[in-house]
Amino acid sequence: MENKANSRHEVAVLGGGCFWCVEAVFQDLRGVVSVLPGYAGGHVDNPTYEQVCGKQTGHIEVARVEFDPQVLSYSDLLRVFFATHDPTTPGRQGNDVGPQYESAIFWQDEAQREQAQAVIAEVTAQRIYDAPIVTKLLAPATFWPAEDYHRNYFNSHPEQGYCQFVIAPKVAKFRKQFHDRLVR
Repeated sequence: MENKANSRHEVAVLGGGCFWCVEAVFQDLRGVVSVLPGYAGGHVDNPTYEQVCGKQTGHIEVARVEFDPQVLSYSDLLRVFFATHDPTTPGRQGNDVGPQYESAIFWQDEAQREQAQAVIAEVTAQRIYDAPIVTKLLAPATFWPAEDYHRNYFNSHPEQGYCQFVIAPKVAKFRKQFHDRLVR
């Protein structure tokens, strides 16, 4: 699937652990047009969730975020990204462990690559984290949409344990920290 957006919008492809978490955060951010969970960076065409979880495809769980740069800059989108996951743990977010949970930015053009480097330097200089940032900056890769049942997962399954104990706290932290940037 292509990573292109309509002519007025841009696309960011971000891996920040479980794609349900990344999707849930960015759905509430003003300027975001759409968020789609999926997979990128691997060597298997059209991978399934089970294949990616098997850790043999090389894919990372990602969210494809289409946004309006007139409302939300790519740099600000990345600031939210770094504030809502732990970019210091390779192949892990909390109890989710494996190469599919890497912190990764699949830049879409040279300008995004440069902006990502600048935001990483900014976050590093702020000393928000005790450990170094290990977020991978990766070249554009084919984005494969996740199966339909992964879409809008948090909003569709708020009673599910993972949603209550993992996603809900991330969303609450995001809403508190970025309350002035919420859709609602």
